[in-house]
Amino acid sequence: MNVLITGASGFIGSALIRHLLDTDRTVIGLSRKPEPLARRFGNRIKTVAELKQIDADTRIDAVVNLAGEPILDRRWSEKRKQVLYNSRLDTTAAVVELIQRLKTKPAVLVSGSAIGYYGSQPDDRMLDENSEGRNGFTHKLCADWEGRALEVQRLGVRVCLLRTGVVLGHGGALKRMLPPFKMALGGPIGSGRQWFSWIQLEDMVSLIDFLIQHQVLSGAFNATAPEPVTNAEFSKQLGKVLGRPAILPMPAFVMRLALGEGAELLCEGQRVVPVRLQQAGFEFRYPQLDKALAASL
Repeated sequence: MNVLITGASGFIGSALIRHLLDTDRTVIGLSRKPEPLARRFGNRIKTVAELKQIDADTRIDAVVNLAGEPILDRRWSEKRKQVLYNSRLDTTAAVVELIQRLKTKPAVLVSGSAIGYYGSQPDDRMLDENSEGRNGFTHKLCADWEGRALEVQRLGVRVCLLRTGVVLGHGGALKRMLPPFKMALGGPIGSGRQWFSWIQLEDMVSLIDFLIQHQVLSGAFNATAPEPVTNAEFSKQLGKVLGRPAILPMPAFVMRLALGEGAELLCEGQRVVPVRLQQAGFEFRYPQLDKALAASL
């Protein structure tokens, strides 16, 4: 099987490449900087800087679209929000154009989205894939992103959409969280009552492969563990795994000063559950937070 991955040098993309190579799949990796990717994996993968470099005769059995600018690496100005939007929509449009060009279409497109689709939710109700999103930037971003990916359905391509929570692993969001906790300065953000929907990196990679291989599956899937926790509980569990206290709260206004509107991703939340994945028979290796954190440090 030949798999094209966009965002191949990213946190999830790199882990997915390792998994696919270990299971004897062939990988084409799209990255704006393909040289480091080529050095990391050598001649085991083909790397491209633009999808235009891929010939129409190329055999691609599956496409995994993970590209997009990091969501919380800087403050959200209106300009930054446009960059976040364009980086996802433009790459997905290029994926659609590639699939249109290919003489033999891939069987499936697994395309990124996020639990931001649901917007900030003020209550404790559980959100499955049929739950409606609340208006706001993150909902519009994800809804438009998903809509662009769904365009290839008219070409006979199966589409699976990944509404992803916070991915825990060696690197990624957890890497940025660790320093204050290691110095015993960590704690909940704001009230700590907001929900934190997460998934361990190994499960994230496994579920992408699960969606590639199960030909009857399509539509939106919540890529989150089955047991979301509050931010306070996450902080407590992280401190426990590190052997450090986690009792110093981070005031919400500090996060808003640092991240602008983007602070809503940390100060507000959604209680998201992976109903469709579980109905399809996917089994999580790390359904509980304590074991997921231990595997991620």
